[in-house]
Amino acid sequence: MDKDIGELLKDWPFDPEANVRRIRGDDGVPKLQVRVDQGAFQGLLQLNLDGRPDGRRPHDAEFALDYHRSALSRHRERHEGADAGFTLDREACRELFDESSRVYGRYVFLLQLKDYSRVIRDTERNMDLFRFVNAYAEHEDDRRNLERWWPYILRINATARAMQAADHGDFDQALAIIDEVKSRIRELAEVDAEEFQVERERSEQALDELTTDLAARRPPTRAEVLRLRLQQAVEREQFEQAAVIRDQLRRLGEGGHVA
Repeated sequence: MDKDIGELLKDWPFDPEANVRRIRGDDGVPKLQVRVDQGAFQGLLQLNLDGRPDGRRPHDAEFALDYHRSALSRHRERHEGADAGFTLDREACRELFDESSRVYGRYVFLLQLKDYSRVIRDTERNMDLFRFVNAYAEHEDDRRNLERWWPYILRINATARAMQAADHGDFDQALAIIDEVKSRIRELAEVDAEEFQVERERSEQALDELTTDLAARRPPTRAEVLRLRLQQAVEREQFEQAAVIRDQLRRLGEGGHVA
């Protein structure tokens, strides 16, 4: 294979704000392309949007995780439903670590595209993989290897879910998602790894910033509008109008007091 991709690069000038796009491959499969510019290195990355990012089928399964989960199911069938004796050896863990890294590489770009449904799908798949490895890895260091990334993956999953809710106009749900995940991150068991400490701090800060952004975008509720009108009526000594607004607030279940 000696094809020059120069024409492709020329047709898609590098823009750090728009370096990810969707295409449909010659095989009919939807794909994601990333325009890369690292000085002397110019190129494209390409990933499948669905299934494994690299399009491979390890052990003839869609994902390596699916294959090893099936192995666990077969083990349970042979041992009256018991997990005892089932483990993931070094090779299996390396395979799963590699798969989680590939999926991570995709959902980072999907977040740039605001493809929140697929970000949720990929982060949830990797969280399942984290739990599976932690439960069944034969060696302690393999069991603990992915635990340091929990703050980050919880943050990205929450960001996608919150943004999806906000896009549907449900800002209260979006803010509730962020509050719940911030609590989960704070309650995570300590992991003796620098990445865990750094990502926990970064994640809390990023979620705080997202809360501020969503709160600013959230349209005022009916009660908030009425409270503002009540404040203005009192300040202008329009007491009859203020009384009407108080009645409206009471019907909404809100107090009619103005500080």
